[in-house]
Amino acid sequence: MSMLAVTLTDRAAAHVRKFLATRAAEGLRLGIKKTGCSGLAYTVEPAAEIGANDRVFESNGVKLVVAAENIPFLAGMEVDYTREGLNESFKFSNPNAKAMCGCGESFTV
Repeated sequence: MSMLAVTLTDRAAAHVRKFLATRAAEGLRLGIKKTGCSGLAYTVEPAAEIGANDRVFESNGVKLVVAAENIPFLAGMEVDYTREGLNESFKFSNPNAKAMCGCGESFTV
C-alpha cells in the first residue's frame, strides 16, 4: 500500500515552526475526531512524542505526525494557514473529504 504524503504550504509551515518553537514537541500531530454536523473534524496539536503506530511526514521543515488509523482519512491532504481580518485558521484541502458541513467545521469521507 502506498501512502500519500500529508503536506503543509509554506505559509502554514512558517506558522507551525513559530508555534512549535515555544513547546517541547517532536512535531505537529494531525488527526480526526468524531464530531460536528458531518461526522468528522480535524485535530491539530503539538506531538509530545512519536509512537510506534504513528507515521511521520516531513513538509517544509516540519514533522507532521499522523496516527496510522487516520491515514485513510488524511492521505494526500494539504494544510494551509490563512488570515482573514482578525481571524486566523488552518485550512484543510483533503481529497478524501466527500462533503463539508455548512459551518466548515466537519466533513464526511
